[in-house]
Amino acid sequence: MGDVLEEPWWEVASGARSSPDPSDDEASEKTSDERRARHQDSDSKPAVTKKRKQPTECFLTQPEEKQESSVKAKKRKKKKISDILEKSSPKPGVPEDLQNLLSQHFAAKRSVIELEELKLSDSCFLPPNDLTHSFSSYLKEICPKWAKLRKNHKETKSVVMLVICSSALRSLELIKSMAAFKGDCRVLKLFAKHIKIKEQMTMLEKGIFHIGVGTPGRIKALVEQDGLCLSATKYMILDWNWRDQKLRRMMDIPEIKKETIDLLEMSIIKLCREGSVKLGLF
Repeated sequence: MGDVLEEPWWEVASGARSSPDPSDDEASEKTSDERRARHQDSDSKPAVTKKRKQPTECFLTQPEEKQESSVKAKKRKKKKISDILEKSSPKPGVPEDLQNLLSQHFAAKRSVIELEELKLSDSCFLPPNDLTHSFSSYLKEICPKWAKLRKNHKETKSVVMLVICSSALRSLELIKSMAAFKGDCRVLKLFAKHIKIKEQMTMLEKGIFHIGVGTPGRIKALVEQDGLCLSATKYMILDWNWRDQKLRRMMDIPEIKKETIDLLEMSIIKLCREGSVKLGLF
């Protein structure tokens, strides 16, 4: 037998490393081919670009500045009674003021003939207060024969003089201020505050009173319920010129104005036209 030469172990190992494996070459070629194909595909496909929303511009609008002059023109200040009185001194009420008030109130509600029936002649009025009198001095001037009238008055459910004002508090003030005039005659409070209408009707029915001082709403209610009869009444005084804390006269207060006009229309105007009642503006 022939001798076989064995290669040393390190040459065998190096030979195993150096000898190329055909399967490895095929695998590497396949991977390279795949990369090329992918690259070609990527080159062939058009690049898809995402549409980005264009940013919208925001504009901050500032409010238009209003001119001071235009604002002042639009906002008109309401005239107050106090502002008017500061510019001009208050004028005393006259019969013409009451006539104008009645005509304005009934102008749209009455016919021409009915308006004529509501007119009052100058003879229906007493001399008005010229703002120099106290209440007692004014009553003494317009009622010089008061002592005789007071003695002759014997009828119940009636008074010789009616004084109409805007509130219960004002009624009490007037009653106190007429002390020098009334003497020993009896005065009845004719307002609603703290006094029931039935109590007032009972007092009028059982007693004799010469002067009644109160608000138009309660006096009107007493007349409507037959608690007060105006047949014996000779004088009706309106607290025309006095002003409250808000500088309002009695005819400046809508409720008092309406009730006073209603009372006048109910029976006072007719009695004045007949000559049995005289109207005074204090």
